[in-house]
Amino acid sequence: MPKDPIVVVGGGLAAARAVSTLREEGYDGDLVVVTSEPHRPYERPPLSKDYLRADAERESLFPLGEDWYRTHDVEVRTYATAVGLTLDGHRLTLADGAVLPFGRLLLATGSTPRPLPVPGHDLRGVHLLRTLDDADRLSGALLAARDGGGEVAVVGDGWIGLEVAASARQLGLDVTVIGRGTHPLGRVLGPEMGEVYAQLHTRHGVRLLRRASVVGFTGAEGRVTGVDLADGTHVAASVVVVGVGASPNVGLAAGAGLTLRPAAEGGGVVVDGTLRTAHPDVWAAGDVASIPSATYGRALRVEHWARANDSGPHAARAMLGATDAYDVLPYFYSDQYDLGMEYTGFVDGPGGYDEVVVSGAPEDGEGFAFWLRAGRVQAGMGVNVWDRMPEVESLIRSATPPARTALESFTQPG
Repeated sequence: MPKDPIVVVGGGLAAARAVSTLREEGYDGDLVVVTSEPHRPYERPPLSKDYLRADAERESLFPLGEDWYRTHDVEVRTYATAVGLTLDGHRLTLADGAVLPFGRLLLATGSTPRPLPVPGHDLRGVHLLRTLDDADRLSGALLAARDGGGEVAVVGDGWIGLEVAASARQLGLDVTVIGRGTHPLGRVLGPEMGEVYAQLHTRHGVRLLRRASVVGFTGAEGRVTGVDLADGTHVAASVVVVGVGASPNVGLAAGAGLTLRPAAEGGGVVVDGTLRTAHPDVWAAGDVASIPSATYGRALRVEHWARANDSGPHAARAMLGATDAYDVLPYFYSDQYDLGMEYTGFVDGPGGYDEVVVSGAPEDGEGFAFWLRAGRVQAGMGVNVWDRMPEVESLIRSATPPARTALESFTQPG
């Protein structure tokens, strides 16, 4: 075991799972978590859903209680921003000038939401959503808007945008979603299943604008009053949420000279199957890690809960000597109104599949969809049908393409 401590950089689920696994696996040396936020590591999915609506308690966000860190002798340094990583010297430099030596280090630095660099982006009432503090500010703004009869504009029709829109509608607010594509979630789900979400939100009273481009935010006395679109449309809003994607936090890795994946290939820090980076004593997990996938024959960087939940422990075990390769298919879920979904697999945009096979009736609230390429299942999604993702995974991993009839009848298990 290393003489100097194991240091985990990050404040999300990957960090929490990593430190708990290290202790469970018998590591009893010094262990330090470094996070720039004022909180111990927490989970992010509720921030756009029940926590945002004030339907979940703050404590439910934390996988490990404060007592756990104390009783397991794990030091958590909050308000601590890592600004420099010296690989040869095994040192981590913090913004306050402190220098931490490390024997082994895990980068679980996550990602940062991309701002929309248009006039008015810095007005009060324009929100990004990534952190717990972001969610607190946005939740307060939504509740105030509800009580004051305000309107909400969501810029972006990806998962974050649609989940926030659903939460705002559930709070009784008037909501407009502004999307650049023809269909919501078009890049992830394609037009077929993207339209399921379009109709879902329309049924719940969301105004959905498609093929729309934001050119600026309007304001009065420093506070946002609406969104201007390229076609001349003005969307009135007292609260604006921008959800146009996120970028992996690779600055620390880049500064240290670690190998990065090009943005065109998904970005992130290059790791091997054990999640080790180009340096033998540094690993990466969660959003920031670009992990090779034997199933898809390429590296994947995935920004979802399950990747953090699985890769944090995998990296921790590798730091203690495990050599098995990470081989977990991407998985994510989303709850919006009365529609819950699970998805496993990977499709590289609209060009990553050549047909979608549907079982049941996802558009009516229950069924499955499968994305195929040359007859092979690349990914599958269940709508309001639970506990069948292992079967979908088996279809993806199968060396034999499934019969079309088997996919079409999948909703009714034999």
